[in-house]
Amino acid sequence: MTLAYPRRQQELEALVQRLGLSQHSSLRWDLLDLSLTHATFSADKNYEQLEFVGDAVVKLAAAEFLLEVYPELKVGEFTALRSVLVSDHILSQIADQYGFDRYLLVASSAKFDQAGRESRLADSLEAVLAALYLSTHNLSLIRSWLDEHFKRLAKEILADPARQNYKAALQNWTQAHQKILPEYRTIETGHTHNDPHRFVSEVLVGGRSMGQGSGRSRKAAEQAAAQVAFLALSGQL
Repeated sequence: MTLAYPRRQQELEALVQRLGLSQHSSLRWDLLDLSLTHATFSADKNYEQLEFVGDAVVKLAAAEFLLEVYPELKVGEFTALRSVLVSDHILSQIADQYGFDRYLLVASSAKFDQAGRESRLADSLEAVLAALYLSTHNLSLIRSWLDEHFKRLAKEILADPARQNYKAALQNWTQAHQKILPEYRTIETGHTHNDPHRFVSEVLVGGRSMGQGSGRSRKAAEQAAAQVAFLALSGQL
């Protein structure tokens, strides 16, 4: 069933075409419209509930993709890689590529809030994924276009371990399971440019040392330490 407002229907049809889904008759246009309606535009009818569903949908889509494309990875590596793929930073980039700004209904007072733009884009993408999932109750309308982004991003992340955000994965794990945040102690042990051991970092969880790592920068050293800690902790589940 199409929307009662022809102009809005045309806008959403343009987005659906960009996603390569224009031939699918199973789309729930009412849900798609809701998924691109911000709370500042409508306090009662907005994407917040769909975003809640979409958070689970995008994690499922990423998990299926990783299992099929990288079956050799260990569970801890799956979890760390997925945490990057479904992060707000990545999701907002994907939404931006499809021009979600032009389809998102948002109050003018919030439209120019650049500080909240990343969050809005990520949240609206999750809501759109929920609308697509609830249209078919499977991932057929999602993975047909989202997999291409996951393929490119996963390849880039695996080629550059520093981009595989183990710090975020570790923080998510410790918050979820222990309600605490990890702490890092990082020192500079040398001054040679590009020395892979120039910085050494130790990560503590609840005051207990859980991993050490080194790198060319503080960030790289902390990522290396976080990787050791995350894989050790997640392997205990």
